[in-house]
Amino acid sequence: MSAIERLLDGKRARLERLSPAEALRAQEGGALLVDTRPAVNREAEGEIPGALVIDRNVLEWRLDPSSPDRVPEADSADRLIVLFCNEGYASSLAAAQLQELGLSRATDMAGGFRAWRARGLPTTEPVLRAEPGPGAARRG
Repeated sequence: MSAIERLLDGKRARLERLSPAEALRAQEGGALLVDTRPAVNREAEGEIPGALVIDRNVLEWRLDPSSPDRVPEADSADRLIVLFCNEGYASSLAAAQLQELGLSRATDMAGGFRAWRARGLPTTEPVLRAEPGPGAARRG
C-alpha cells in the first residue's frame, strides 16, 4: 500500500462518508453541499444544483465560521458540510482537514460527482466550448 493510500485510509476512518443518495437527502435537509472540483471539470461535466462552489485552495478560509473570509453559508461549526470532488479522494482529505479546524460534522460524498451523475441524480448540463476555427489565432 502506498503512503497516500495509508493517509487516505486514516483520514477516512474519521469520516461518516455519505453515498450520493444520502448526500442528496442531507442537502434537502439543510446540509451544505460543496463542490471543490476545478472549473474545467464543472464546465465539462456539469454541476449539482444548489451546491456551493469553493475552490480547494481557499476551502478552509471560506468554511471556517470564525474566518473574516467565510462565505455566508458557513454560519455554524455544527452545520453538516458534505464535500465532493470528481471521484471522492481529494474531498476525503479536505473533509478531514475541516474536522481538524473544528467543523466536526464535515464529511464527503463517496464516489464524488461522477458517482452522483452515474446514479442519475440531478445535474446541470455541461458548458460546451466552441473550438476555434481553422484560421483563428491560438494563444499559448
